[in-house]
Amino acid sequence: MDVLILSRIQFALTTAFHYLYPVLSIGLGVILVLVEGLWLKTNRPIYHQMARFWTKVFALTFAIGVATGIVLEFEFGTNWATYSRYVGDIFGSALAAEGIFAFFLESGFLAVLLFGWDKVGRKMHFFATCMVCLGAHFSAVWIVVANSWMQTPAGFHIVGEGMKARAEITDFWAVVFNPSSMDRLFHVLCGAWQAGAFLVVSVSAWYLLKGLHREFARSSLRVGLSVALVASVLQVVSGHDSAVGVAKNQPEKLAAFEGLYATTTHAPLNLFGWVDDRSEKVTGVAIPGMLSWLAHGDVSAPVTGLSEFKPADRPPVNLSFQFFHIMVAVGFGLVAVAALGFLYFWRGSLFEKRWLLWVLVLSVVGPEIGNQAGWFAAEVGRQPWIVYHLLRTSEGLSKVVQANTVLSSIILFTVVYLLLFAVFLYLLNDKIQHGPDSADLTPSGKLALPNRENS
Repeated sequence: MDVLILSRIQFALTTAFHYLYPVLSIGLGVILVLVEGLWLKTNRPIYHQMARFWTKVFALTFAIGVATGIVLEFEFGTNWATYSRYVGDIFGSALAAEGIFAFFLESGFLAVLLFGWDKVGRKMHFFATCMVCLGAHFSAVWIVVANSWMQTPAGFHIVGEGMKARAEITDFWAVVFNPSSMDRLFHVLCGAWQAGAFLVVSVSAWYLLKGLHREFARSSLRVGLSVALVASVLQVVSGHDSAVGVAKNQPEKLAAFEGLYATTTHAPLNLFGWVDDRSEKVTGVAIPGMLSWLAHGDVSAPVTGLSEFKPADRPPVNLSFQFFHIMVAVGFGLVAVAALGFLYFWRGSLFEKRWLLWVLVLSVVGPEIGNQAGWFAAEVGRQPWIVYHLLRTSEGLSKVVQANTVLSSIILFTVVYLLLFAVFLYLLNDKIQHGPDSADLTPSGKLALPNRENS
């Protein structure tokens, strides 16, 4: 393999592994705010116990996420130095904003969230929880803004020529609100909310199957299923909005997502299939006219095909197609699982249906698969551009990095990341096996209510 392929594999490996954890942190942050808010409102000890337990899980995901995310920023300078020089004024601004507005906010209040249970009052602790949750969301905002600018550049001009050319910001807010950023941000956040909610659902369902911590499990399942259902429905809505934006701003990406080669009216929507790039055909099941209707609101509207673009400017079609359809299938599957679980919970018969509880236990992998497939679809579908229609991926490479060096780092990263993943699973399993502490049903220190309120 040449250095370009190896560098892309390295960045895909490190990014995909890192992304397992931030989505859990963002989703669990929302759960913590809801649970602690319920504790403040109702004063039910079970909500304090839930908040304490899920905070421990949040801390684990946050720690692994920070450790794995640092690597990515170094890779911009080592493997992608030409890209970094070209977009440093813009991409660097978004990363700096993440550090200032997101990471410092999140980490600044994290100590209060983790260690302030018996040292600060209830309202102060709840405020710290909200700030940590907000910081996690801000982190997603600036990362998505930076990536969306690569997809749909705006608010810049090019300075210099040839190898010395670089992009400079002319309108910061045009960069932030570039044509794809807000749709993609909402889509990413919905996926994160799903990840956190289905983790809570999975653990709670497992406790019920094993007959452990019943009140805790029932209360956690109620909150988890509620968030999971809302997030899953919103994910479908945001996914549609994002796809409409892709049809408008990146037509070759949408064409690759659907294996559409010829520009046509009544364009079909493929439910699943396999793309033969040589014969330019898709073998599978499709709904006639549905793609035209979803993209433009009219079954007779034309949808741009790949034939409108030079072969060198087309993304890898079958890879884009498969990743996109995996994401869509998982998305609708999670809606079904969340709706079914919520319906039976509302009816009071969920706890008798062990098959459904096992489905809920396994559902934790769904959001992770969907999130990973979605990002791979977005990034593969942008190829061969690292900055859409401005800079090719092959042009963004560092000039001095050798293939053997990148291969060695891939091997080392793989070993280290496998060890980290094993540690994560071990610690997460240890916390789940231990379960919530019964002592947490009685808040102590400044979190305890005055005697007149306990009476």
